[in-house]
Parts: sequence; structure tokens; C-alpha cells
Amino acid sequence: MSDFTTLPRLLRRNAATLAQRAAVREKHRGIWHTVTWAQYFDQVRDFALGLAASGFKRGERLSVIGDNRPRLYAAQLAAQCLGGVAVPVYQDSIAGELVYVLEHAEVSIIVAEDQEQIDKILSLREKLPHLRLLIYDDPLGLRRYRYPFLKSFEDIEAAGRDFDAKNPGFIEREIDAGHEDDLALLAYTSGTTGNPKGVMLSHRNLIKTGETFVASEDLRLGDEWLCYLPMAWIGDALYSTVLSLIVGFTCNCPESPDTVQRDLRELGPTAWLAPPRIWENLLTSVQVRATDASFLKRKLFDYFREVAERAELLRGESKKAPLSLRLKLALGEFMVYGPTRDRLGLSRVRWAYTGGAPLGPDAFRFFRSFGVNLKQIYGATELCGLVALQPDREADPNSVGRVCPGIDVRIDPSSEVLVRSPSMFKGYYKQDEATRDAITTDGWLRTGDAGFVDPRGHLVIIDRAKDVGKLACGEAFAPQFIENKLKFSPFVGEAVAFGHDRPFAAAMIVINGETVGNWAERHGIPYSSYQDLAANPKVRALIREEICKCNANLPEAARIRRFMLLNKELDADDNEVTRTRKIRRRYVSEKYKAAIDALYGGGRDVELVADITFEDGRKSTIRSRVAIENADEAPLAGIERAHA
Repeated sequence: MSDFTTLPRLLRRNAATLAQRAAVREKHRGIWHTVTWAQYFDQVRDFALGLAASGFKRGERLSVIGDNRPRLYAAQLAAQCLGGVAVPVYQDSIAGELVYVLEHAEVSIIVAEDQEQIDKILSLREKLPHLRLLIYDDPLGLRRYRYPFLKSFEDIEAAGRDFDAKNPGFIEREIDAGHEDDLALLAYTSGTTGNPKGVMLSHRNLIKTGETFVASEDLRLGDEWLCYLPMAWIGDALYSTVLSLIVGFTCNCPESPDTVQRDLRELGPTAWLAPPRIWENLLTSVQVRATDASFLKRKLFDYFREVAERAELLRGESKKAPLSLRLKLALGEFMVYGPTRDRLGLSRVRWAYTGGAPLGPDAFRFFRSFGVNLKQIYGATELCGLVALQPDREADPNSVGRVCPGIDVRIDPSSEVLVRSPSMFKGYYKQDEATRDAITTDGWLRTGDAGFVDPRGHLVIIDRAKDVGKLACGEAFAPQFIENKLKFSPFVGEAVAFGHDRPFAAAMIVINGETVGNWAERHGIPYSSYQDLAANPKVRALIREEICKCNANLPEAARIRRFMLLNKELDADDNEVTRTRKIRRRYVSEKYKAAIDALYGGGRDVELVADITFEDGRKSTIRSRVAIENADEAPLAGIERAHA
């Protein structure tokens, strides 16, 4: 058996074999600071020894909260060196969410990024009886804080060095005592249907997944990776920690969430992963810049974009582009495609993935046509984030690729995708019944996704199984498919489609406040707030045009017939979406029941009363009448006109 069966053993190996290579970089005050693998291991070792000096024992839980910081990654590895379990949480979680996860996981030590996160934890102190030590990374603003259980990262490292002097060889013995089946990570699910569940993942689960990915994709020692995704998401744990340890490439932490785009362009990563929301935002930024450009530049962009899309469609059909089209592509690469990739920070990317939720086919083809090797990846937290991915020459917006070697997939009679894998989780923490419900009697995980395997052997995901339905006429209805089409518009920030057992499809639209605001300013439309902007009749007319464009590419039965613009953005703090931006459909349907009834009842407007939740748990309410309109002026069958 390989000696590199736990994450700390991989780290120790890298410190010995890649000692002077860059392990982690962090940008601070505009300067990138590099930590080598040898230095990184020393930092993890000192912190682990400090934890041991503080009484941290095998099996205990350590949580981290904050933006992507090298010390937060190191703290998790330090806990794992001692046989402990890492429990990363979302940095933007409100108080109630944090209390649930931290108390459910029985976290005893928390490492927080800065004063903001420290204050958040201190406000919850009485609700966290297991917490005995709170550690901060950034000392700014904390000089006058006086709590006996509050320590700096440096304090713990210093205590670790003292402990090491009295207990030589301690950390080596602890790392050697670790076993591949030890619990390494408690990754909490996004919780689309209720409270998040703690997914128990072992070192074996994580390393097997990493090895499967390495066998399926082109990863290199010299790769540069940007760590900007939430640390609580399984995607970040897999790529920023597990794959980095296996391959030895460099992880780069941006200065702040606000500088990610600038740091991305400056760094020029060679591999990249982004959820659909990020790709949609990048697409919107390109579309807005093209719209704001001069007449000549706008025409050039539109022309070469159409050329690129034609070529991409031919590639998708395995057809060779004619010589004239290839010449145009070469010219477009010089004038449009190359500069666009450079501006987005994707000029060096060999491959990029979208995962976590479906990306609309239009957005997918846009990036592919502009020379970004964008591909789909599919996984689940319970499977360490990996089931299938697309080979370079088989990228397709309509599938999630081929099932990876060593992983088995079958489709049950209800079309649900079932998976069996060496990466399958050890169960849900303290939720035995939920674990039994998730795994069949013969050992297959129920993913909750509806799908099928196409003739090429690609896995196709239709939607969440519970969300796939039928219109009243019997036509299939998959809301995500429609929503992704709508979100191709730069003016649509989010969309929620309805139609199951209904006579037609309807949608609630959340406008993109920044893009629509810029549009309003260019057209001399005054507004004072997001709510004011969403209520403007000219904005509704703009969105109606975008819906009509979307409808042109939808089957007749699935076209949006009625819509309304919400008076607020969907917010994770209000339980409308998860922290990974997945719609909580059941909650949204209940919260906006009056609006949905009006959409199908023929009403021309409806009063919306929406609760707003602040980060500290305080609530406020906004109230307004929201107009409801037909996507076109044709009369609709199946509704009762409520107002003349």
C-alpha cells in the first residue's frame, strides 16, 4: 500500500520532494507573497503542534471561516495531521446558519480570517457550548479584544514550537498514526430542501477522487490555480487542497473577493473551475463592454462572434470548417477572441470547467467559440465532487461528459441517476435515516438528478428529479433548461420558471441591477433603487424583448407566456437560494404563492411583501405592487382574467 494515503502524508512528501517549489501564493497590498512546500509544511506542523498544546485530540472538529487564505487551508491540514476533522463554513453565512453547522458538527476550535468573522462568532458564543478556542488570522482591529479563549495564529504557532521542543517527533508520530479511512472533512451540503447535511468524507474518499481526476485530465506540476471559490464548497476542497497535494501545483489566493477579476487577469491561471453564476457574470461583462463600444468596434465584435458561433456549431457536429471560415477565425483571433480572453484572465487556460449546476448551452457555446476550452463536470458532495467530465474533443453543452474510470452509473426506472464509487461518502453525520434514504440496499447513491446515458456514452442530466414535471398538455417541463436560456440575456440576473401541471410556462425574473442600471442611464431613465428600477415599465419592455428572444429558441409548449419582475434579488440570507446559488424551489413557491397564483389567474399586478434578512439576523420588509405581463399580446388559454 502506498505511504501517501492521507492528506498530511502527501504534504510531507511534497515538502521533501518539491521543497523549493511554490505551494501557495497570497496577494497582500498588491504584492504576491510565495510560500514554498517546505515552508508550508513547517507552518502546518507548527500550527498542528500548537493545537496539540491546546488539547486538540484525534477525532475533534476544527472549523475555518473566511475568504481563501493560506493560513485557513493550513489550519485544516494541521487538524488532519492530528487525526482531526476539518469543517469549513461559508464566510457569508448568517448567524442562524453558522450556529446550526458549528453546533451540529460539535466544533471545538474555529480559525477565523478577520475581525468581521471574529465578531460574528463572538455574538454566537453562548450558543456554541463545544467551542473552547477561537483563533484569528488578520489582527487588524483586534488589538483591544480581551478574551481568554481568543488567540492569534502566531500565538498558536509559537506554542507549537515550544511544544515541539518538549515533545520531539510528536507530529511525525501523529501523521504516521493516521489511516486512510479516518474522517478528514465534514462538508455540509447546500441544503436546497432544508437544513444542510454533514457529509462525512475520509482521506481515502478524497485522494481516490483526486487520483481519478488526474488520470482523466491534463494536470501539470507547473500549473497555476486561483483559489477564490467558497472554502466550504466541495469543489474548492477537491481542487485547492486535494489535487494541489497530489500534483504539487501552485495555489494562489487573491487579495480580496473584490479583486478576483483583476487578480485573475494578472495571474493568468492555467486551469480554472467556475460555477455557472461566474461564467454568466463574465459573459454579461463581455456583452456590456461590446454594447458600450464604438459603432465600429461593436460591429466587428458582432461579426466575429457570429463567425465563431458558426465554427463552434460545425465542431459540435464533427464537421470541418471550410477554408474561408478558418481564415475569418484566424483574423478574429487577432482582433476579438484573443483580446477578450486576455481581458477575462483566461489567456493561459488550457482547460476550464463549469460545475455545481447546469450552465446554459448558449453561454457554454459562447466561451467555447471564443477559444476557451470550457467543459462540463458533474459530481456531488457525497461523491467528493466528481462523477463525470468531458474530454477535450467531446465538449457538449447537452451532456456532462463520460463517467470517470472506476465509477459506475445506472439509471433507475424513474430516470434518477444512481452512482457507485470508491469516493462515496461514509454517511451523513448524526443523520442515519437520511443516510439510509440516500443509499440503495445494494450500495448505490441516489443523486436526486434525473438523466440518461446517450448513445456516445455521455451522461446527460435533465434536472433535479423532483423538479422535472409536465405541463397540463402532457409536454415535459424542466425548469432549469428554461431558466438557463433566460439567463443568457445580460439583463437577467436570475429566473424561476413554473409550469408543472399548469397550462403554460411562466417566470419570475430578477433583473441584473448593474447591467439594467447602465442601460437605464444610457437611455435617460431615472431611478433611485433596485426596486424602483424593476418597477419601471420601460425595463419590463426590455425584459419582454429578451424573453421573446429566448422563446424563439424554445419548443412551442415550453415558451414563457407570462412574467413578472421581482422587487428584490434572490438572496441566500432570505433562504431563497443556497450559498452556491441554487434555487430553493419549494421555499420560493411557498413564499411567492400569491405571485404565482396571479401569474396563472390572469391578474395584471400583485402585492408582494418580501422579508429582507441582514447578516446579523435582523429582518426588514419591503412591500410593493408588482406588474404582471404577457410575454406577447396574444390571448392565453387556461387562465381566468382577474382584472379587466
